[in-house]
Amino acid sequence: MMSMKRKTGFILLAVAIAAALAWGFWPAPLLVESATVVRAPLSVTVDEEGQTRVKDRFVISAPVAGYLQRIVLEVGDSVTRGQALAFMEPLRPEVLDPRSRARAEAQVAAANAAIKSAEQKVSAARAEAGFASNDFKRKQQLQEQSLVSRDALEQAATRSREAAAQLRSAEFSVEVARYELEAAQTALQYSIGSDGDEGLETVALKAPVASQVLQIHHKSEGVVATGEPLLEIGDPSALEVAVDVLSADAVRIQPGTRVQLLRWGGPRVLEAVVRTIEPTGFTHISALGVEEQRVWVIADLVSPYSDWQQLGDGYRVEAQFVLWQDDDVLQVPASALFRHDDSWSVFTIDAGKARLVTVGEGRSNGLATQILDGIGPGERVILHPDDRIADGVRVVEK
Repeated sequence: MMSMKRKTGFILLAVAIAAALAWGFWPAPLLVESATVVRAPLSVTVDEEGQTRVKDRFVISAPVAGYLQRIVLEVGDSVTRGQALAFMEPLRPEVLDPRSRARAEAQVAAANAAIKSAEQKVSAARAEAGFASNDFKRKQQLQEQSLVSRDALEQAATRSREAAAQLRSAEFSVEVARYELEAAQTALQYSIGSDGDEGLETVALKAPVASQVLQIHHKSEGVVATGEPLLEIGDPSALEVAVDVLSADAVRIQPGTRVQLLRWGGPRVLEAVVRTIEPTGFTHISALGVEEQRVWVIADLVSPYSDWQQLGDGYRVEAQFVLWQDDDVLQVPASALFRHDDSWSVFTIDAGKARLVTVGEGRSNGLATQILDGIGPGERVILHPDDRIADGVRVVEK
């Protein structure tokens, strides 16, 4: 009797041990993340940072080299069309050092001496011209009486004309010497500017349009070169948004594409429309040192001015280009999709087990993907499936 009970106990113990071993080695369900297939709005966008800028900027520059008076305007001041923005004077004369001043004084003395020399030459030339003229008249009378030859008369006429020309040349030399004296005296007189600068001719630089001052490049008075920019003006109420995007994204954007401006500092999302995509790209080095080909995309604000009147020139915005949008789209998180046998697939959860399902993929924004067929709303899909998950594997959702 005892032997029978002992045998039964051993059998039950063996069964318990076998069950425990089977339970211990039986594969445990895999812990997975999951999401529900839903119908919801979906939009495909390109997100980049941009900045605002005034559409029409006017750079006021110096038309000639001169001396600029101090600009009294400040950034943000309103100006009317035709208003004088800045005034320019002729270049100030140089200040002479002692050696240069002594040289200028010597030039004045030399010019005075040149005048005296020229006047003496005029006197000599006048005497010579008078003598030649009298000689010609005397020989002319003698030739009428046939007392001198025709050749002698012609020689006397030639000497008279030469003497008259030398006289005129000497008189012109006196005029030249006087002008040289005036120039030397002027260089000496205006070597230092007058205290009040009375009578200086000024050139007014006027505003071509009614606008506001955006930037002042040269505020203090001083010498400016021809073409040097002085200030910029423009209308800050006529803004556009310039965004540089990757060239691969630029080919997907078309004129008229809707743009949403986010995180610009105001309470509302601003609306804009793409006006143009520039046809020329440029190379940009990213923060990681990668060369990128980027393209400027220009958009016009269409939201009411009252919504964005706080914006100014050069403000940062985050632009979201809406390439495609639908309010009722069957979608799953993009992390649930993977490639299997040259098609897109997902793992659904059915009665605690993973089921491999081939689906038709539509548009995607990187976070959510449109599903065209294969699964329906309300089904659960596994996110981030790894190599441990296969068709029929037991899973448990986190």
